[in-house]
Amino acid sequence: MSEPFDMDDDLFDLTGKVAVVTGGSRGLGREMCLAFARRGAAVVVASRKLDACEALATEIREATGTDTMAVACHVGRWEDCDRLVEQTYDRFGHAEVLVNNAGMSPLYPSLPEVTEDLFDKVIDVNLKGAFRLSTLFAERMAAGAGGSIINVSSIAAVQPGANELPYAAAKSALNTLTIGFARAYAPRVRVNCIMPGAFLTDISKAWSPDAVERAGSTVPLGRVADAREVIGAALYFASEASSYTTGAILKIDGGLAFPPA
Repeated sequence: MSEPFDMDDDLFDLTGKVAVVTGGSRGLGREMCLAFARRGAAVVVASRKLDACEALATEIREATGTDTMAVACHVGRWEDCDRLVEQTYDRFGHAEVLVNNAGMSPLYPSLPEVTEDLFDKVIDVNLKGAFRLSTLFAERMAAGAGGSIINVSSIAAVQPGANELPYAAAKSALNTLTIGFARAYAPRVRVNCIMPGAFLTDISKAWSPDAVERAGSTVPLGRVADAREVIGAALYFASEASSYTTGAILKIDGGLAFPPA
């Protein structure tokens, strides 16, 4: 059992740790990469576009002085997942935080018109990649100093709509993986999940002001979230502040969704 914390210590300190963030070059992933670096972690920024990862890695180094690495990784391909793990350990020799943040939810005209290709891509990126990366990183974390895995789900997992059903199904399964991995790799590795609602990210830049206002009007807190509002939950799960928390699914949606009874 860990020693009791001195409350004068900074529970959110990540100095000496390595954090890997998929979908890390923009949106919620970008904010998490920056937050981890500001708390002292070396950061691996991973996404499909290497130039975007390199741009953020440079920004992080210049802003915080922490070590960073950019990796092109399509998480829907297991060979890319395997390569991300190997590159991380070749560079740093260890990793203590993995954030499975990469996701996609393509539009489709109707449910009967969902193609097999679209369905497979959604499952691959939102679920299959998280499974593979969690398995590989958790094995090494458990054999080393331990670690924390953070899955990024969606309130669609508990409140699905017809216009995002494959995505909702994948995120629901990701919630299930969170609990399963938490049990499989305890006590050395903690596995938790952030379940966001509507956030203002790169995708939402295409929304009209009226659309943003309408979305916010349905939320009990009366607004859509700023991307930086994911930071508190991410730092909690990544750090020793959550040392007795595993298998948890934290809803961050302004009170919009209600999990099933």
